[in-house]
Amino acid sequence: MAATMLGQGKNAWQAEIDAAAELADFYRFNVSYAEEIYSRQPTLNEKGQSGKTDWRPLEGFVYAVSPFNFTAIGGNLISGPALLGNVVLWKPSPSNIYASYLVYKILREAGLPPNVIQFINGDAELVTKVALEHRELSAINFTGSSDVFRSLYGKIADGVKAKKYRDFPRLVAETSGKNFHLIHQSADISNAVKHTIRASFEYSGQKCSACSRIYIPESRAKEFFSEMKQELSQVKMGHPEDFQSFLGPVINQAAFDKITSAMEKANKDNHLRLVVGGGYNSSEGYFIEPTIYTSDTLDHPLFDYELFGPVLVAYVYPDAEFDSLLGAIDKQGGNFALTGSIFANDQAAIRKAENELRYAAGNFYTNCKTTGAVIGQQSFGGARSSGTNDKAGSANMLMRFTAPRTLKEEYHSLNNVLYPSNA
Repeated sequence: MAATMLGQGKNAWQAEIDAAAELADFYRFNVSYAEEIYSRQPTLNEKGQSGKTDWRPLEGFVYAVSPFNFTAIGGNLISGPALLGNVVLWKPSPSNIYASYLVYKILREAGLPPNVIQFINGDAELVTKVALEHRELSAINFTGSSDVFRSLYGKIADGVKAKKYRDFPRLVAETSGKNFHLIHQSADISNAVKHTIRASFEYSGQKCSACSRIYIPESRAKEFFSEMKQELSQVKMGHPEDFQSFLGPVINQAAFDKITSAMEKANKDNHLRLVVGGGYNSSEGYFIEPTIYTSDTLDHPLFDYELFGPVLVAYVYPDAEFDSLLGAIDKQGGNFALTGSIFANDQAAIRKAENELRYAAGNFYTNCKTTGAVIGQQSFGGARSSGTNDKAGSANMLMRFTAPRTLKEEYHSLNNVLYPSNA
């Protein structure tokens, strides 16, 4: 937990729910899911024969690539495949080395045999090149940006075309998101504001599930922004060791430069208006204030571009246009479809949003923040450009790392070659 706080800039609360609670939940539930998979056996055997399924591990190795933002994700990317008997090559993010190494060391100390998981800290491009050139590559288990995954996907496709691999490598990924909160006129605004602050600004917006676009009805906008400013005035930004800090720095200089560059561009954009925040400082750490812009146009690029920081773009819509807005929300978001939420008390509006936004998010919430998934309650993953939607925290995810073999045994002899109709 301390390594996650200091290495990844998380406050104590965020570090605990990540490196302690979520990581433990992944391990507990993955064991349960593995038992569930192994128990899936044929139930309709004819008299005189038997059958079973042998849930084999993949024949080659799994290449696991983990991100900087969650210690638990790295622990899950390696442990799921290993639990099912696979050998895993683990390449953690350069910005999450120490906490990841501690996870590896803890697993070894707990009895994990040597070389089942191989921890590789080195140049990402070089390690990836070696892994992707190897004939024994059977799967990639990836969490990170969509652009990096597209690159891996293309290289694997080239390798398959060139008959480089013995297998057709399986690709499992959870990637980027441009996640939304949709506020309906019937919403509890106080609840929506608090959930939006949590979703957009916890861990400085550096979660793939973080809310970075929001849609607010005209009739409630003044109330929403007034309460938002009041709540944010109580939020403290500071060092992770300060337990009063709600959010800390972004992960590194590159992230700081990317986010602040976008903010500077937004400040000069006539279609955007700064509502709150806008400040930043890199004199000691890479700190960016929670920042909200409103857009006077629904098709602004900021509704599509993932910044991965504490920046939220809002659109205030006429109340009567709620139904037509759903189509726009579905089309926006940079082709991502990871998480989304509606805040409403009108059940008809909730059902309408659930149906119209069916493909807009792999995880959809009602009156709850986009970052609300809990292992064992909501499996996690998105489609479109947000990944392969195999759902981390589910048996479905683990099954991607099995090579099932079906076996049949008969106990009686075949007495005739000819069919009864041949007689």
